[in-house]
Parts: sequence; C-alpha cells; structure tokens
Amino acid sequence: MDKVVLAFSGGLDTSVCIKLLEEKYNMEVITACVDVGQPRDEIERPAMVAKELGNYRHYTVDARREFAEDYIFPAIKANAVYEGYPLSTALARPLIAKKIVEVAEKEGASAIAHGCTGKGNDQFRFEAVIRSTTDLDVIAPIRDLNLTRTEEMEYARSCGIPLPSDKLYSIDENLWGRAIEGDILEDPMVEPPEDAFEWTKPIHETPEDPEVIEIGFHGGVPVALNGEELEPVELIGLANEVAGKHGIGRVDIMEDRIIGMKSREIYETPAAFLLLEAHRGLEQLTLTRSELRFADIISSTYAELVYSGLWHDPLREDLDMAVNHMQRRVTGTVRVKLHRGSMRVIGRESPYSLYSEEIVSFEDKTLDQREMAGMVKNYALQAAIYSRVCRKEN
Repeated sequence: MDKVVLAFSGGLDTSVCIKLLEEKYNMEVITACVDVGQPRDEIERPAMVAKELGNYRHYTVDARREFAEDYIFPAIKANAVYEGYPLSTALARPLIAKKIVEVAEKEGASAIAHGCTGKGNDQFRFEAVIRSTTDLDVIAPIRDLNLTRTEEMEYARSCGIPLPSDKLYSIDENLWGRAIEGDILEDPMVEPPEDAFEWTKPIHETPEDPEVIEIGFHGGVPVALNGEELEPVELIGLANEVAGKHGIGRVDIMEDRIIGMKSREIYETPAAFLLLEAHRGLEQLTLTRSELRFADIISSTYAELVYSGLWHDPLREDLDMAVNHMQRRVTGTVRVKLHRGSMRVIGRESPYSLYSEEIVSFEDKTLDQREMAGMVKNYALQAAIYSRVCRKEN
C-alpha cells in the first residue's frame, strides 16, 4: 500500500480527507502539522485527532523561527503588502508545503495530500511549491471529489468523525497575522463583530495616553524593541502585543482571489503594520529617491508573487537579491508613537543617513543658491514648449 502524507489541521476538511484517502484512494495515511505560530491548542489538536481517528503516525514540525527569519523578514525588507494588507497566510503556505515535502521524503511516501477546496488560494500555494520541489503526486480529495460542506459533514457522521464545534468563523492564524472569514462576514455590508478579533483592542478600550516605542533595525531586519535585542519570534510576538493594545492592525477588504472571485476578508496584523511602518520610515532616511521609487515597484511585484503562491518563481529570488543589496544601509533606530488606532513615525536615526541638517538649513551657504538658477530655468522645458504649441493652435 502506497503512503501519503496529509497536511493535517485536525479540522473537518482534513479529518474527512484521512478516511477518503483510505477508502477512495487505498493509501496508508501519515499526518503532519507545521507550527508557524498557531495557538498551542491548534498545534496539539492534530496529534490528538489523528490518534482518536485511528492512531495514525503523526508529525508536528516546529518551524516558527524559520518562518520569522526566512519568510517574514524578507517580506519586511520588501515591504510586501497585497491590496492594502500585509501578507500572513500566503507567506506561511510555502514553508508549510516545504516541511510536508520533507516529511513525505523521510517516510518514502508516493504522494502528498491537502484539504483545500477548488475555490480558494491555498490549492495554488501548496501545489506550486510541491510540484516545484518534488515529483510526488498531489491529491486533493475535497476538490477532486467536488464535495460540498454538507456532503463532508454527512460523510464525517457516517465514519464517526467528530464534527467541528459551532465556530462562527473560519480562522487561519500564524505568527504574522490572523485571517478571519465566513459566516456573517460573507455579507460585505455587515460590520465585523468584536468577537471576530483577538489581537487588537477596539478603539474605545485602547489606552488614553499615547505610547512611544523604538524599533532597532539591522540590514532592514528588526532586531530590537526599546533598546532590547530580541530573538525573531519573541520580537514579533511582543510587537503584536504592543500594537494590538492600541487598536492597530485591523483590515477589512474585498480581496481578489487568484481564481478571480472577490472575497470579503478580515485581518489582524498589528506587528506587521508597526514594523512595516517603521521600516519604511528608516528607508526614507537611508535610501536615495531612485531606490525608493524602485522599492515601490519591487514591493507590489513581490507581494503579488507571494499571494499567488509563486514563492519558488525565479523572479522572487531575483527580487530578494536586489532587496538585500539595497537593505544593507537600512540600519538604525525608528521611534513610533501609537495612540487610539493610529501610529506615526516621530523620529529616525541611522549611521547611513542621507539627511544633512547643515545643507537643508535656511542659514547654510554650503549650497550656493545662485547655482540653481540655470537648473530651474530649463526644468520644465518640455511643458513650456507644449504650452507654446497649444497657444499657437488656439
């Protein structure tokens, strides 16, 4: 009997997949869960469910530090934002797929399975990585059998699979953010209830007094908060707490999925909002105007690749090389003020600062103002010629 490694969360979809893989595909199932910063109960549950459903061999892979260093930090350096929000779920999927492939190769499996439907983005994100890095077959029982949610629940009852609790929303959570969708949120006119949020305070519950936090960067990567150097996972976790208590990081958008449908998505990404804002503030101090313009192009392209599941596209690697070279000088400290759902950079310093207080001062004569006359005279030359042409036509 061939082995298959199933990316397993212990929820309805993947629990149903265990039995389907046995009954419909005649395969020996091995389950695996990758820890990228989910709540502890979501890491412990898959192992318990796998045991309850048939004592299946199960792997729990701790990838939190790798997620922070090799995925989140490159996204910060690239200012990766898709349609107005920092990527969280999309950023974790290639790492999860990578770890599932490693388990499959260790077990000598012939295939990898996942519980994605045919309507979402994750099918692209998982399979793009799997097919780019291995020749193993990919099985998607829910999609391949065209099952509805009701049919899944009926099948679960017939197999004795415990049905999920009456959770209102579908939530994906990792170190970098929470994605919330489903139920009443599918109506674009419904305001997200407060019970959908966990990481961010409503504005009326945020502190009355503002808080100033200093973030230290080295080579574009955050390394310290308020002067204290922290490990990557700890730093991101603390940034989530600090920004979240001030109500920062909520996003409510109509998102364009890969297959073209629009989807109402709610996100909580407080650390991402804080660290990206500080990072951009430091870039403004240390990068040239041309570099900043090019960085904007890189940001949108990078985010599009990540969102679309093209982590292994060579262009993403090319962009990382360009970004890493530019980020060598993005080192220093940024001061951010947080208050009542807002934040703004109020100070920045760097040994690579391109700002000269002496030159910019109105009292300075280092830059001879008279030398600007010729430059200004011909600065709008084409616009001036255009205006003369228009006047002749009239």
